[in-house]
Amino acid sequence: MIHVLFQGFETSDPVLHMRCADAIEKITAQRPELLRPFKEQILHHLSQFDQPEVRWHVAPMLSRLPLSEAEESAVVSLLLSYTDDRSRIVKTLAMQALADIALRNRRLLPAIKPHIEELTAIGTPAMKARGKKLLESLAKDGQS
Repeated sequence: MIHVLFQGFETSDPVLHMRCADAIEKITAQRPELLRPFKEQILHHLSQFDQPEVRWHVAPMLSRLPLSEAEESAVVSLLLSYTDDRSRIVKTLAMQALADIALRNRRLLPAIKPHIEELTAIGTPAMKARGKKLLESLAKDGQS
């Protein structure tokens, strides 16, 4: 069934793109393994959409994928570029995805944490609130 949602990205309809991304992101919040067969499509096609309503769903999908070290580096770079997006929602969800990746792979923390700290300091109220929680989570996890 999820493959039908991915077919929605083959159209030129931005509303369909947004709705498919939303559905995929919601489904995979509970079942991230469903993303595995679509990893290449997510990494090389969906992640390149510049439509904010797609990007804000792609960011959490990227953090749920099993990634090789090279893929992980590419995803971190991509998510860092998302933090420059014009959409505040994209920025906030990219921060969350970066933190999720850093929690999964602590060696990335030194590269990710300063960006989250900066966005927390200069961002919108929502970014500041999310950033504060993310930084607490990263600090707490580092003490475990």
